Amino acid sequence: MSKNHDKFTDPWQQWIAPHQLVAGVDEVGRGPIAGPVVAAAVILPLHCSIEGIKDSKLLSASKRESLYSQITTGALAWSVGRAEVEEIDKINILQATLLAMKRAVDSLSVVADVVLVDGNRCPEIESPCQAIIKGDTLVSSIAAASIVAKVTRDREMINLHAEFPEYGFDQHKGYGTKAHLNALQEFGPIGCHRRSFAPVKNHSKVK
Repeated sequence: MSKNHDKFTDPWQQWIAPHQLVAGVDEVGRGPIAGPVVAAAVILPLHCSIEGIKDSKLLSASKRESLYSQITTGALAWSVGRAEVEEIDKINILQATLLAMKRAVDSLSVVADVVLVDGNRCPEIESPCQAIIKGDTLVSSIAAASIVAKVTRDREMINLHAEFPEYGFDQHKGYGTKAHLNALQEFGPIGCHRRSFAPVKNHSKVK
């Protein structure tokens, strides 16, 4: 575990035998009204030396970027899965989130002995899986996954801003802020908007 393991609590260890490979899984992007939902899976070394890993929401953007580089370099394996806007609109955000998680786990270059997922639902995967509520505050590999997923999605939204600056994606990352809703009313939705979400329906003019 990481040097900051004392910041994580231990009840989750009941699901893990010594020396098992543990994949932590977390997602970002359930709440936004634009952009994909992105999940990451991370297998950290047993004695990982990366300091400062914690829930991505508690970190600054610069700290997340720094940890992203350390995690993706130091992990035994890591991967990212996603579900696109069209899939979110078709199967709903919960199912799309589970699909993104499954894709992340299935894309790992190393097969995990056990998968620990943030939240209360596990994706349909072959490895034994345990969902842990607030897992990103309890399990270092889940916290690492939250960082990888967050940085990956934020980078994409910043790139989207370069193409559509009028929507302010670099600031709100697709969440339904007042500025974003105002932009929807003025310019209408574009391909990255989740048209099944009420704020998009209610604040969009027809284009």
